[in-house]
Parts: sequence; C-alpha cells; structure tokens
Amino acid sequence: MKNNLLNMLKKELRELFRDKKSLAMMLIIPIFIPLLIIGMSALFEAQMNKDIGEYNKIGITYEMTEQEKRMAKEMNIEMINGTEEELKQKYENKEIYLYITKKDNHYIINSNGSGNSTYAQELVKTYLEAYKQFLQQQYLQEKQIDFNEVFNMIIIEEKIEEKDNFFANYIKNYGFLFIIMAITVSATYPSTDTTAGEKERGTLETLLTFPIKSKDIILGKFLGVSISSIITGIISLVLSVISLAIAQNMFTIYEGINIMYEPISILFAVVVIVAYSFFISGLCIAIASTSKSFKEAQSALTPLMFISFFPGMVAFMVKLSTTPIFSIVPFLNYTMIFTDITNGKIEFLNIALMLLSTIAYISLVLKVIIKQYKSENVLFAK
Repeated sequence: MKNNLLNMLKKELRELFRDKKSLAMMLIIPIFIPLLIIGMSALFEAQMNKDIGEYNKIGITYEMTEQEKRMAKEMNIEMINGTEEELKQKYENKEIYLYITKKDNHYIINSNGSGNSTYAQELVKTYLEAYKQFLQQQYLQEKQIDFNEVFNMIIIEEKIEEKDNFFANYIKNYGFLFIIMAITVSATYPSTDTTAGEKERGTLETLLTFPIKSKDIILGKFLGVSISSIITGIISLVLSVISLAIAQNMFTIYEGINIMYEPISILFAVVVIVAYSFFISGLCIAIASTSKSFKEAQSALTPLMFISFFPGMVAFMVKLSTTPIFSIVPFLNYTMIFTDITNGKIEFLNIALMLLSTIAYISLVLKVIIKQYKSENVLFAK
C-alpha cells in the first residue's frame, strides 16, 4: 500500500513539474505579492505626503479678521471670497476644494467629501480648531483667567505600539489575503488536470486497471496538489517578508516602527499556510472530480477564488475578533488566526481548533472523493 501511494505521489509530482501551466501557477503568481506590498505602500506614502497646494483653495462667504488672515497664511491656505452661490459654482467647477459659510459663530464646511475635498476638510478643521483656541485664550485673558489652568487640567499622551500601526496592519493582512488567493489559484489547475483532465484524456480509466486501490490513487493526487499549493504559499510568504523589508527602508510612513514579522509569527504563518493548502487542495479535487471535462472543472472551481478571499476581507474590514467558533469556520479561520499572529497574539486554543477542524474537513472531503472514484457513473459519464 505504501509503495503504491509513494508511486502515485511520484507520478503526480513528475507530471506537475513537467507541466508548464502548473509551474506557472505555482511559481509566477507569488511574484505579484511584492507588487501588491510595494504598490500599496507607495499609495499610502503619496496620500500622506500629498502637496498642500493640491487642496488648499478654500472659499468663504464672510470677511476674515486679521488673526484669521495671519493663521491662514501661516497654514498656507488660500482663502477666496464670494457669495454662497458663486462659491458653490466654483466648487462644482473644481476651482476650490470646499467652501465655508458662517452664521454668527457657526461655521459650516460645505463639500461632497470626495477626492481632494477630504484633504481640504482636514486642513480646514485644523485651521478652525486653531482659531477657536485663539479666541478661547483671548477670552480667558480678558477675564484674567490663566489659559493653562483651564485647558491643561489633564494631559493626554498617545502611545502607538508597533502592532497598532494602521499602514503596517493593512499591508500585512491584505498581503496574506493575496497569499490565500495565490494558493487557491495554484491548487485549481493541477487538481483540474489530475482529475477531469485525466478523465477527458482517457488516462484515468487506464490508471484504474492497475492493481492500485482507489484510496492510494486519491491520496497520491491529493498530496501532489497539496505540495504544489504549499510551495506556492511558502514562496509567497518569503516574498512578503522580503517586500516588507524593502518597504521598511523605502517609505517614510514606516519610520520609527518595525513592520517585519517576528520569527514566531513566521513559524505559525507557515502552519496556517500548510493547513489551508491541504484544505483547499482537497476541496478542489472533490469539485473537479465531479466534472466531465477540463473546461467544466475550471468553471466549477472559479467561484473558489472569490470565496477564499471575501470572508477574510470582510473580517479584516469589520475588525472581527477571533473566537473558538470562528476558529472552525472554513476560509474565515485561516485569515483571522493569521491576523492575530501578525499582531503578536498567539492563541494556542484557536490554532488547535483550526488544525483539528481542517483535519476533519479534509477527512470528510477525501471520503467523498474516494466514494466518487469508486462510482463508474461519476468517472466515465459523458
């Protein structure tokens, strides 16, 4: 039995590494990981270092005081006077980035919150807050009240830990989502070729005439596809680490923080990648085995690209916390546990539940596949 299983595995790996398309899926797709990490870092850098001249034209419907004029000049804000209708027209023509109307001491910022208006809003809020503090200080001085005694009753200090850096977390988590997608893509082609492809070429029928148990055939195919997926995942992780090191030295948004994975995080990331590779490989083989042709199998497996990416993306966006229940939910558990790992939060119970549930899912999937291969109606239906 062991010899038959080993021979089947050798056969699958030999065909896998001989096939150019399988190699392309396995080795080329991970190359997009550095493009994602470096590209998103560059985008964040451009947003953070946006030239103020691109959003500093602000319309106002009132006369400014001398103090307001000085503050606007210091902040490099170009104030443009006009009526509300005139400023609204200029805003629509993109001559200004927003406009402010005033009723007594009530300032209203008017914009649609898109494009450069977002940056202009933050600039104006900072300006108005500074002017508000000036007026408050002036009022207190007139009343002979010490400004510091009133406004510095408590001291607030922000201490941002490395793991809480928004850009680093964003890059790492979306990088892993892309690793998950790369593994899924890497599993789909060989699983399609080794099942529906062999069925279409007629080689599967020949294989089943050999004195080899269906169980050995399935395990050989499953392990072959899994090894392909694991190689893709490991290459993707290595390229992610290299890309993060490059980004750390290239972009100022990461200054003062360490965005690299800790060694223990890399170790557990490998565990997650291996677990997901086995899971998705078994699932791909199960789906492809029911297909009558290579093309039909590809169509059936296409939704997996979306399914593998979407749950993790939602979990990251809504900031779900990993729980024992979530640790056994397919697709979602791998991304959530990886997010915890990169944040330095290693929960052994959740990791154990993820591994145990993966083993259970794989066992169930393999049982289904073996049953399919024992049915001639499934194997040779046209």
